[in-house]
Amino acid sequence: MPDEPQAPSEQELLEQLEAELRKLKVADILAQTVYTVSSLGWRRLAPGEERNLDEARLAIDALKALLPVLETAVPPETMRDFTQMVANMQLAFAKAAGEPDDAGAALS
Repeated sequence: MPDEPQAPSEQELLEQLEAELRKLKVADILAQTVYTVSSLGWRRLAPGEERNLDEARLAIDALKALLPVLETAVPPETMRDFTQMVANMQLAFAKAAGEPDDAGAALS
């Protein structure tokens, strides 16, 4: 029977994690945060069970706070896309806020 590969020790795992952390850039993490928060925000704007306008508003506000921080850290075209995405979310929020609570159920 061939030797089973040994699982890395806790120390080896810690060293691997530290090596990965050294590679990370804060701007990359913040950009990923924008993607994650926007995805959650869009889900909370969608008609149906997941709609939660308070959560959608929080997502929009968080994105509006993050974008100025990223302005000098990401390419201009990325900033343009992020800014447009927030504007689109704000429009969708305004539309959703004007709909009756059961509009999603009526359309199903």
